[in-house]
Amino acid sequence: MSHILVVDDSVVDLKLASSLLLKNTDWTVATARNGKEGLDELELELPDLVVTDLQMPVMNGLELVEAIRNEYPLIPVILMTADGSESIAVEALEKGAASYVPKEQLAEDLVTTVTRILATSAQRRNRRRLQNYVTNVAFVIDNDLELISALVAEIRSLVQERWLFDENEAVRIASAVDEAVSNAYYHGNLEVSSDLREEDANAYHDLANQRREEEPYMHRKIHVSLSFSKEQISVKVRDEGPGFDPSSLPDPTSPGYLQRASGRGVLLMRSFMDEIRYNSIANEVNMTKRVTRFRDDHVLDEDD
Repeated sequence: MSHILVVDDSVVDLKLASSLLLKNTDWTVATARNGKEGLDELELELPDLVVTDLQMPVMNGLELVEAIRNEYPLIPVILMTADGSESIAVEALEKGAASYVPKEQLAEDLVTTVTRILATSAQRRNRRRLQNYVTNVAFVIDNDLELISALVAEIRSLVQERWLFDENEAVRIASAVDEAVSNAYYHGNLEVSSDLREEDANAYHDLANQRREEEPYMHRKIHVSLSFSKEQISVKVRDEGPGFDPSSLPDPTSPGYLQRASGRGVLLMRSFMDEIRYNSIANEVNMTKRVTRFRDDHVLDEDD
C-alpha cells in the first residue's frame, strides 16, 4: 500500500488528480490546498510520494519542493504544470523534483508517472533500509593512490546514505579517513618519513613511488573497516608497516604548525573526529565520530 499526498489550490484539479490516483486500490490519497498545508500533512503521515501544483498561495510548489528536499529527501515529488509555469517547473526540477505532468494530460499520464516513480523510489528506499542492517564494512587495498581516492569516495557515500550526519559532517569524516589512509600509505607501508617531505617534497614522492616496486614494501596492504550504529561511526585504518611512536607526533596547537608541510593529517583527524586511538605498535588508528543529532528523524524512524 502506497500513500500519496496531492497538493493544489484548485478544487477541480485536486479532485481530478485524487480520483485518478484512487482508481488504484493499492494507493491511499491525502490532499492539501497549498504548500504549507502540505507540510502539515507530512507531519501527520509521511507519504511515499507527493504530487503538487506549482502556482499556489501561501507556499507555492517550488518552495514545497525545496522544503521536502531539505527535510524529507527520500520522498519524490511530481509536479503538475500549467501554461505559464514553465520557468518555475524547470527551476523545481533543478531543485529536486522527480518528474512532471502537464495538467492537460493528467488523465493520460498521471497514474503512469506515479507508478514509475513509486517503483524507483521503493528500490532506493529498500536499498537504504538494507544498508541500515549492515553494521560492518571492510576493505583491503593495495598501495595505490587511485584506489585510496575511490575508497574515500565510497566511505563518504556510505556515511551520507545513512543520514546520521549532515553533508558537511560526512565530508569532514571522509577527509579524516583520507588523511589516515594516506598516512598508512606513505608513512606506514612505504616508511617514507615526514622529515623528507619537509626537506624536499619531490624527493618524498619519488621515494614513495620507488618503494611501491621494492621489497618488503610492495606487497603490504592497507586495511580499512567501518562500524556503524545509531550512536556513532568507527573507522579503523591499519597498515602492515613497523608502526611508530605516537608520542613523537607534534602538538597541532603549537605556533607555526599550520604552515608546516607535514602534520596536516594529524590536525584534521583530531579536528574532525571525536576520538582517536592507536594500537600498541601504532600501525592502526581507530577513529570515532559520535552522532549528535539526526538529520531527519522521520526518515530514520520510518526505515528503522
